Amino acid sequence: MPDKDFFEKVFWIVRQIPYGKVSTYGHIGEAIGLKSSARMVGWALNSVAGDLSIPCHRVVNRNGELTGKRYFATPDMMREMLEAEGIEFIGEHVNMEKHLWVPSIKE
Repeated sequence: MPDKDFFEKVFWIVRQIPYGKVSTYGHIGEAIGLKSSARMVGWALNSVAGDLSIPCHRVVNRNGELTGKRYFATPDMMREMLEAEGIEFIGEHVNMEKHLWVPSIKE
């Protein structure tokens, strides 16, 4: 991974999430090397709300809930974007067994 500050590392990882997959705030923080930094990952993503070059819609909480949906143009936009990629839901949660992608950083 390029030598960057925390936010840039978050953005770099989020750009790696494959189409049709999601990752979690915690997995992203852990990949950076800060195991308890899920909230900081959320702050990083909130700082780029509306920047479509960073697929923030692919980041959910550990339970598959769309906790970042309030940062999108409409309350349903995040889910609509995920469903357009073929991501399945079980009620209000992403089917994590099928769609979870866990990042790993290779220096």
